[in-house]
Amino acid sequence: MKLIKSLKDYFVGAYQEGKKIVWPNKKQVKTYTILVIAMSLGVAVFFAILDYVFNIGLGQLIK
Repeated sequence: MKLIKSLKDYFVGAYQEGKKIVWPNKKQVKTYTILVIAMSLGVAVFFAILDYVFNIGLGQLIK
C-alpha cells in the first residue's frame, strides 16, 4: 500500500506542477521561431565562411 500511496502522491504533485505552466502565446512562438531560424542560418553561414577560409589557407600551405 505504501507503493500505491507514493505513486499517487507523485502523480498528484506532477499534475499540480503541470497546472502552473505558462505557455507562450502565438506571437511569442512566432517571434522565437523566426529568431531561432535566423540565428541558425547566421551560424551556418559563419562556419561555411570559416571553412572556406581554412580550406584556402591550408591549400596554400600544402603547395
